[in-house]
This record gives sequence, structure tokens and C-alpha cells, in this order.
Amino acid sequence: MDVFAKLHAATLLAGQDNELPDFLSERLLAVVSSPHCYPDAAEEMLNIIGMLPLYDTYAQTGYMGMGVNNVILESALRRLEEKQVPLGNGPVEVT
Repeated sequence: MDVFAKLHAATLLAGQDNELPDFLSERLLAVVSSPHCYPDAAEEMLNIIGMLPLYDTYAQTGYMGMGVNNVILESALRRLEEKQVPLGNGPVEVT
């Protein structure tokens, strides 16, 4: 299973089991649906895959301060989205 398939599965599971908000799920699934736009983002995706099982809306507010909340996850997602390569930026032919 490649990193995009793992991110897809982890996102769906977090939405189902951990109540991952739709606005985060939609952004993650947009990344998964465009693998050609993220050729150098495997490290960021693996980081997020590790965070998703720990997602908790109220993370960092309890006794142990454990978990990942939307602020932490969104920050990691923003770093991933910064790795996006726009479509159509291939070499330009000069004639």
C-alpha cells in the first residue's frame, strides 16, 4: 500500500472513529486524489498518518495533555499543502 492509500484509509478511519471534522477530511482527501501534485511529500503524509489515530477534538486539554487536536493537525496539513506542485509547470518548449 503506497503512502497515498495509507493516508486515504487513515483519513476515513479517523472520520469514522475519532470524529475528524469534515473540513480537515476534505483537505486530506483532496491531497490523496492528486498524487501527481505531491511527489515530494511522503514525509509529511507519514507524519499526518501517525497523527490521525490520535486525533481528539479536545486534545491537549486533559490531565495528560495527550492527543492531536485540529490546530496541530491543521498545521501539519498546511506543511503538506505547501509541498504541492501546480499542474502544468513542466518544461517550456521554445520554438
